[in-house]
Amino acid sequence: MSKGRVLQNKIFLKSISGSAIIVTLLLVAFFLTLLIASWPGIKANGISFLWGKTWDPVNDHYGMLPFLIGTLLTSFLALIISAPFSISAALFLGEYFSKGLIPNIFRNVIELLAAIPSIVYGFWGLFTITPLVRALEIKLGVPAMGLGIFSASLVLSIMLIPYSVSLIRQVISMTPIQLKEAAYGLGATRMEVIMKVILPANLSGISAGFLLSLGRALGETMAVTVLIGNSPKIPTGIFSPSNTMASLIANEFSEAVGSVYSASLVEIGLLLFVVTTIINLIGRIIIKRFSVKL
Repeated sequence: MSKGRVLQNKIFLKSISGSAIIVTLLLVAFFLTLLIASWPGIKANGISFLWGKTWDPVNDHYGMLPFLIGTLLTSFLALIISAPFSISAALFLGEYFSKGLIPNIFRNVIELLAAIPSIVYGFWGLFTITPLVRALEIKLGVPAMGLGIFSASLVLSIMLIPYSVSLIRQVISMTPIQLKEAAYGLGATRMEVIMKVILPANLSGISAGFLLSLGRALGETMAVTVLIGNSPKIPTGIFSPSNTMASLIANEFSEAVGSVYSASLVEIGLLLFVVTTIINLIGRIIIKRFSVKL
């Protein structure tokens, strides 16, 4: 290897390490900023804030459990709904039709879905999804409100598809051609190649795509705020109105009066940061285990 190539590699490694240090410092700065701003709420609420069920700013009673449950239910339900469509679209664009006019049109449409503002999704869901959900609730014999976790999850699942499809498609398109040719040579059908070769070989990349989508879902604000019903109570089912940590902050932060009230909302943001970090760490561990098995 020439000296010039060695020097380029050293410069590249230094730039990567420098970027990693900057990102780490930014994460620490975010955490410390939120921690300092929420400290009055932490002192006033104590550890019971984590499992408290009452959110009553008038009497300075604050508990985050209803909003944590609403956040997790909405995000994971949206991820479950979007998963089949994401994998199907990624296989269509990455395996069946990777080149040509039709896949280019589909790729552009999917990219446009990611560019639509969140509030537009919220209003679209309010006028189109909620009447359908209300009709379904009437047939099921549950309170027909239309707004709730299920409506928010349906719209949120549409918002997640572009993020997971973009990454999963790239991973599928990079599947080694030798693996597929060997399977076809043994007499496998195309469906068998997809189910037994392509998907298992790219399990870590597919998991990374869904992990990216989950991080997007946990922090989504405006569309969820419009559709979830904004109830401070613990939901009793997927059709119940609820609230998420992000939508609570968006709804009440501008009206927060008093240091404890505003600090409690910042504490919600701090805990959302922590929850997102923990879920991402768990996801990376899962991805690493999948990668080891390959």
